Amino acid sequence: MEQDKDAVLERIRAFFASIGLPCEPATLEEPTFLPGIRVECGGLLFDAERLAFPGDLLHEAGHLAVVPAEERRTLSGNIDRGGAEEMAAIAWSWAALVHLRLAPEVVFHPDGYRGEAAAIIENFSAGRFVGVPWLQWRGMSLEPEQAARQGEEPFPAMRRWLCD
Repeated sequence: MEQDKDAVLERIRAFFASIGLPCEPATLEEPTFLPGIRVECGGLLFDAERLAFPGDLLHEAGHLAVVPAEERRTLSGNIDRGGAEEMAAIAWSWAALVHLRLAPEVVFHPDGYRGEAAAIIENFSAGRFVGVPWLQWRGMSLEPEQAARQGEEPFPAMRRWLCD
């Protein structure tokens, strides 16, 4: 799996373009919640010079993806609203990294997730998927039992990437 920062960034940007999630380069001189990333009106701006971890874009995109489009367009700044939405954003970003064939550490790096990145990787690798009930509730993915009943692929397969 390719881990070159520029290549990973381009792969992520191409994925966002394919699902209709705005992600544009920008010069971000002011401090941001995550280095080199700002959420602006439901899209992502990134400063490649300040971007510490390209995988952080996937997690921030997860926050945007799990809310309906009308609400998404109003989101700017620090959009971590905690609780179930945080868990859904984690699950969404796991599904995205699997889809993109990226190493889990691209998103769940040691400098993030309040020191719990390794535990998240361990849980998801073992099939213990927090946040998937929210994705299922939003019609974005299915837990294994529901997927089996409907004859569809379970999480980390996604029915759709945006809650629209």
